[in-house]
Amino acid sequence: MKRRIGILLLAALSTVACNFLDTYPQDVKTVADSFDTEDDVLEALSGVYCTLGASQLYGNNMLGRMGLSADIGYEYYGSDANTVGYYEVVASDAKINSYWRYFYQGIGNANRLLENMDKAPLDDATRARVRSEAVFLRAYYHFMLTVRFGNIPYVTRVPASGNISDMQLPQTPQADIYQAIIADMDTAVAGLPDASALTGGGRLSKSAAWGILARVCLNAAGYPCYLPGMYAKAKEYAKKVMDTGFHALNPSYEQVFINYMQDIYDLRESIWEVEFYGNNTGTYTTTAGMVGRNNGISFSNSDGNHDEIGVSIGTIRTSSYFYDLFEEKDLRRDWTIAPYTYSSSGEKVLQTTNIWIRFCGKFRREYETLMPKSVSYTPTNFPLLRYADVLLMYAEGVACDENASSEEVTAAYECLNQVRRRGYGKDTSVPDASVDVPVEGRAALLETLKDERARELGFELLRKDDIVRWGEFYRRMKFVGSLIPSAYTSSYYVAGRQYYGNVCSRDVLWPIPSYELGVNRNLVQNPGW
Repeated sequence: MKRRIGILLLAALSTVACNFLDTYPQDVKTVADSFDTEDDVLEALSGVYCTLGASQLYGNNMLGRMGLSADIGYEYYGSDANTVGYYEVVASDAKINSYWRYFYQGIGNANRLLENMDKAPLDDATRARVRSEAVFLRAYYHFMLTVRFGNIPYVTRVPASGNISDMQLPQTPQADIYQAIIADMDTAVAGLPDASALTGGGRLSKSAAWGILARVCLNAAGYPCYLPGMYAKAKEYAKKVMDTGFHALNPSYEQVFINYMQDIYDLRESIWEVEFYGNNTGTYTTTAGMVGRNNGISFSNSDGNHDEIGVSIGTIRTSSYFYDLFEEKDLRRDWTIAPYTYSSSGEKVLQTTNIWIRFCGKFRREYETLMPKSVSYTPTNFPLLRYADVLLMYAEGVACDENASSEEVTAAYECLNQVRRRGYGKDTSVPDASVDVPVEGRAALLETLKDERARELGFELLRKDDIVRWGEFYRRMKFVGSLIPSAYTSSYYVAGRQYYGNVCSRDVLWPIPSYELGVNRNLVQNPGW
């Protein structure tokens, strides 16, 4: 399938947007000032989307280098020692600082578009869709910030001037931020197309919006906000996706990820993706990412004779805890956790007993079809929302909703079991007693879901958020650390002990970057930092 690359060709657009704390120059005309035509507006929208693919975010840093795998995997990459990747966190950490700045840069781009787009002659449908996409992305970027930093400034306008009162905005309480995010996202849905009308996964649809809304509500319902009514909302939003009748699980779990590698869209399963293109050579030199190159199976191709495998720095190795969550016949285990490593000569070496040495196996560069394979970049998209996640979020919303009916509980178990059946290679629509979890009530469902989310969504950058909102982050991290043999001295064991040993209870949030505290005196540092 031909990849739609329009939203990526203007990645440079983001470089003209200032941090929202900076003074916006009034005497220089930039690309961001030009909203005279429909093309100007669409290019500006592309710039808002391009935030996702920045190397400081999904294009590099978030892929195994910021501790987001939590209890299911640890970082093994010496260049990131003494950083957030190894849970040696300080307020001056460069990756944390750039995470903050680039998401706020995306928010600034969205605000500038929203305030200027009406200058251009647009038909009503285009205007509604652009406005909805920009509002939703702005809300999503605030969501990505508040789950990491807690109380943050909620920014919905371009600063009116360079005065301190306009530039140095105070933090909004996290509970209020969640309410604002949900309101903005919910408003944006009306102008978005149905998923069935799209040809690729890089643009927002109603299904993507509802699915992300379910995720936001689950986070709002859990630690530390515990907002009432949010589990019911999560259930309702997930059900909207299910009720479209369009989405379905791909029969093959492996194929979901091979599709990402081979530039194939599957909108029934993969509802929203971060898009990447090419290998940063030739005409398009800012459109590729590092999916698989960072979070793949380590291989250096040191002799230069095995280009077909694809180089990976292998930043994520698994924990034995994660491996043990899977039953022997669960096909997801040996795909998510690669059962082999590569020798220097490119041979696959089976790892039958040593679990801690195994890498994330979901994004295997050997399946890439673009040649030649770059040492540093890949064209592989990254999943932001899959239908399997929607099914599990519906089940969790039901499990935690005290007012859920018995019919909803039964339906929630069916959602869980559909995901499980696919994991065992079964027909998802046919009940199977050898795989299905029997209906035993809401409490049992929730505990099963906690493990099932790891099995299904492992290494998709959701695990830390899950265990934080369940209020189980510190306990789980310390437990997994205790599983590493203390007497073993191999470098990966040392890295694992550092990763889990450095964890503190304060790590549920990152510190507000020290640079931002310096330029905005209204910001208050998070507890413990």
